[in-house]
Amino acid sequence: MEQASTPPYSRGAGMTKRDAPATHRNREPILARLEHWLDRPATVLEVASGTGQHAVFFAEKLPHLVWQPTDGDPSSLESISAWAEESGLPNLRPPLLLDASGPQWPVVAGEVDAIFNANMIHIAPWTAAVGLLAGAGRILPVAGRLFLYGPFEIDGVQTSPSNAAFDESLRARDPSWGVRALEDVCTVADASGLVHEETADLPANNKLVVFRKT
Repeated sequence: MEQASTPPYSRGAGMTKRDAPATHRNREPILARLEHWLDRPATVLEVASGTGQHAVFFAEKLPHLVWQPTDGDPSSLESISAWAEESGLPNLRPPLLLDASGPQWPVVAGEVDAIFNANMIHIAPWTAAVGLLAGAGRILPVAGRLFLYGPFEIDGVQTSPSNAAFDESLRARDPSWGVRALEDVCTVADASGLVHEETADLPANNKLVVFRKT
């Protein structure tokens, strides 16, 4: 289990970009699964891009994709922009402000082929997960995919002692947070027109869960 989306972050000297160390550990395993699914030109919307490090890394390693980072925190947009400007990647778009739980997103159907989200739904209220799944159902085309990365509870059981401790610490910080049950996520996904396609085991007791728009 990684606490990839929780403070502290380190800052580059004299820059607004932030550094989340866990991204350096999880980006390669995530990339391996994204390469499997996203092997053709496509536009990917990243929801809750955080520091922006995943956006830069995936845009660089998957140049056939157009990567659109977003975040609901204006200060995160500053970090994403700093990383993006430093990279100079032509397939990495400027970040957009996006509240995943909101009924309207700053993108419309036809502009996005896939959606990627890492380490958000457990450090946000459940309404954010519901909003993310509903939004994916609204804007993805038929056969478009949603990729969710992070820890999950399976069949009512945490998948490791570290995940159980992480879940307890999250709920102590905010009762609306917590490691989500994959079954609950799949139920909401189904109601949003998304079918569960794969759950891939990744290092540190995390998973990449793939849904397809029907």
